Amino acid sequence: MRTDSTKPMQNKPVCAEEGSAVTEDEATELPVCDVREKMVQKYQSPVRVYKYSFEMVMAAYEKRFPTCPLIPVFLGSEVLRESCSEDGALQVTERSCKLNVDAPRLLKKIAGVEYVYFIQKNILNWKDRTLLIEANNETFANRVTVIETCSYSVHPENEDWTCFEQSASLDIKSFFGFENTVEKIAMKQYTANIKRGKEVIEYYLNELIAEGVSEIPRWAPPPQRPAPRKLPGPPRAPPQLLPLPSRTEMDPQTHSTTKETTPCGLSPPEPTTPDADKLDADYIERYLGQLTPMQESGLIQLRQWLQETHKGKSEAGEWKPEKIPRDEHILRFLRARDFNMDKAREMLCQSLTWRKQYQVDYILETWRPPAFLDEYYAGGWHFHDRNGRPLYILRLGQMDTKGLVKALGEEALLRHVLSINEEGQKRCEENTQLFGRPITSWTCLVDLEGLNMRHLWRPGVKALLRIIEVVEANYPETLGRLLIVRAPRVFPVLWTLVSPFINDNTRQKFLIYSGNNYQGVGGLVDYIDKEIIPDFLGGDCLCNVPEGGLVPKSFYQTEEELENSDHIKLWTETIYQSATVFKGAPHEIVVEILEGSSVITWDFDILKGDLVFNIFHSKRSPQAARRDPSLSTPGGNNVQLIERSWVLGVDYSMVESPLMCREGESIQGSHITRWPGFYILQWKTNGPPLGPATALPRVDDVLATLQVSSHKCKVMYYTEVLASEDFRGSMTSLESCHSGFSQLSAGTTSSSQSQSSSLISR
Repeated sequence: MRTDSTKPMQNKPVCAEEGSAVTEDEATELPVCDVREKMVQKYQSPVRVYKYSFEMVMAAYEKRFPTCPLIPVFLGSEVLRESCSEDGALQVTERSCKLNVDAPRLLKKIAGVEYVYFIQKNILNWKDRTLLIEANNETFANRVTVIETCSYSVHPENEDWTCFEQSASLDIKSFFGFENTVEKIAMKQYTANIKRGKEVIEYYLNELIAEGVSEIPRWAPPPQRPAPRKLPGPPRAPPQLLPLPSRTEMDPQTHSTTKETTPCGLSPPEPTTPDADKLDADYIERYLGQLTPMQESGLIQLRQWLQETHKGKSEAGEWKPEKIPRDEHILRFLRARDFNMDKAREMLCQSLTWRKQYQVDYILETWRPPAFLDEYYAGGWHFHDRNGRPLYILRLGQMDTKGLVKALGEEALLRHVLSINEEGQKRCEENTQLFGRPITSWTCLVDLEGLNMRHLWRPGVKALLRIIEVVEANYPETLGRLLIVRAPRVFPVLWTLVSPFINDNTRQKFLIYSGNNYQGVGGLVDYIDKEIIPDFLGGDCLCNVPEGGLVPKSFYQTEEELENSDHIKLWTETIYQSATVFKGAPHEIVVEILEGSSVITWDFDILKGDLVFNIFHSKRSPQAARRDPSLSTPGGNNVQLIERSWVLGVDYSMVESPLMCREGESIQGSHITRWPGFYILQWKTNGPPLGPATALPRVDDVLATLQVSSHKCKVMYYTEVLASEDFRGSMTSLESCHSGFSQLSAGTTSSSQSQSSSLISR
């Protein structure tokens, strides 16, 4: 309840006096002395609108004095001084207000007072139709500082309506170790009574109407009397302007004169009419939802800060937004940080910088997904849920995640996911207009039918975690509910890998159904109308979401091909690397192992030609072979590491049997290292086996013939090193998988835990 400036902040418990006697029983009412970081608490209200004239609202406001039964803590008030201009346009009233603090008995005893007194100063300007209210605490002002400012003014678009705004600050300098307790009590009582202020005014407005008062004429200047004729005689001094009778003479320092003053020496207050940059309370309720007073205040303060920095009012070198985000977007970041202003501002600034850097605001206009994505990406929008949230359906179990990553690349896949989130925000705005209530999030329905161990393919999980990280940082509180249906037995393994990267608030929105539990009462019908449940889940609604399936390897692209994009790169590195292998010119990568019993894992696809895959170990650190700068290797990346002078069996040794790999195959495997050192992974064209004392042919020897040769092979690969106790996956290394999906080898082993942040060998 907003009892002008007299009440709310008065509820702030005041300060302790030395020597207060406290009994043992009373001591149980308060916690042990607490320590807090000194910080001024601030409150800023939205603009609240009364659909009555300013004069009617002022008449209702005056009925609250000298006391108001609707405000129990407000025990009464006494006018200290009162003055008025000669024409009656400007009135100044100063009151002392007495409050009964709703605080623990012990706290009152420590404070040494039973009641708290505030000084309230009202400046009423009938001409400009404004009322400015200023209040501050008088009791224990040296320890606790409470300042409140309120204003009534005419609505800028309707002169028969009245606007009200309110701001306040609380600064507890010291309270003998109980500063945090006092602050909590103060803020709780203040926020609990803010919204009741409008109810109090409306109560007295209705009382006026019941008394037959429905309109009060506006102030008009008094008619001017005709100037008297000058009569002969001595000149007289001008008449002295006197204030209206009051209990105490006005302090001459209270209203100092300025260059422009009223006849009584009072400076008229500046009119405080709301502008387009301010938020209306009705607008908040209609488009943003029900917020507590402090949540409203947080939104207004963060919004105001963005406006000031955008207009160039920020300090030199301070971050400046390119444009002001929508109110619902600002509110999402506040909710994601539990309305902690500093944390929300930091998160929002980082996100706005990210959006500007990567031109995310224009992604819906600029992103053109490849044609095959419409067929193989099994996701799409499908009407809305029972709450009006847009509904997105993802048939994850039917998606070839490995094929999508290799055909699109992580960059394009992330852009597609971002475009989905941008489209979701747009649909929320449309549904807000359609249903006439705030809709700021969407519902996602994930069908896991078909999910198996192939989806636990490690590079795919790493790509998924990257996407989750980006979405969590830049689209907080956009997911209203996640419905997971037909979860198989392998789902807990995937959930264990993914859940640590999902915000706690987001995880609480997950509902998981295994088998057919989603059918019937307690299932999907509780959240989605039966008429729009998709046909593949037993509903009657035809769903146009693609069914997914295997992505043909003809769509796979190397990183060189993916580089040919006009977009600013969201990711500076890719999970997969690619190489070209020529006859006599293998491609090699080195992995340094510092401790034995580590696990080298790999996943590669043979895009063209037949290759042989080998693993060697050496105690010597290999160096990339030097090439004649006058020659170039056709076809892209190709690195030679085994030196020409090295002898197999002496300088390096083979640690796995060679594996023959055919064109189109997907290979996953692992190797448990026995010794520290350097492990060389090699892909070479199929040829006669090497003898134990035969050195590999070098690229310099065959480069000239390769210039005219079209025979080359292509491989796309991924490698990673894990500690053995953290490894989960294939332990029968070099086993070929002939499926188009990424699959684990036939023999597997499990460990007690998985490591989500592994070292990627590059």
